[in-house]
Amino acid sequence: MRRELSAGVVLVRRMRGRWWFAAVSPRRAHHRPKIWALPKGQIDEGEVVTDTALREAYEETGVRGRIEAKLGDVRYVYTWEGERIFKVVSFFLAHATGGRIGELPPGMEIEVAAARWVPLADGASVLAYRGEREMAAMAAERLAGEDL
Repeated sequence: MRRELSAGVVLVRRMRGRWWFAAVSPRRAHHRPKIWALPKGQIDEGEVVTDTALREAYEETGVRGRIEAKLGDVRYVYTWEGERIFKVVSFFLAHATGGRIGELPPGMEIEVAAARWVPLADGASVLAYRGEREMAAMAAERLAGEDL
């Protein structure tokens, strides 16, 4: 079974007295409309996993970030063109440091249909994938009581 390694991020910022996270809606044919997910992508050869997480955050949201901590790994198996693939996605908590949500770098509009800020408390009801909902919950737990 082929293996894939990816990195993702729960990219947060504090607005209006509460924590918000960046969610993206991928523009892929196998996704139905309005699937909301966390920014993530494959680790390039020679790339450090935290650099991948920050690169993907910027490419998919238009927002730069600073890694705070590793949240955990999500593991799953999927099938692509008849081949079973074992995937591990390492997720990190990152604080937004600049940029505007939805102002994607040139060319990224082919990957991402939309990006938006979502209240972190709503992660369980907005995110489509169980593992990503768990990562958002872990981020919320870690940020509880933190006032930045």
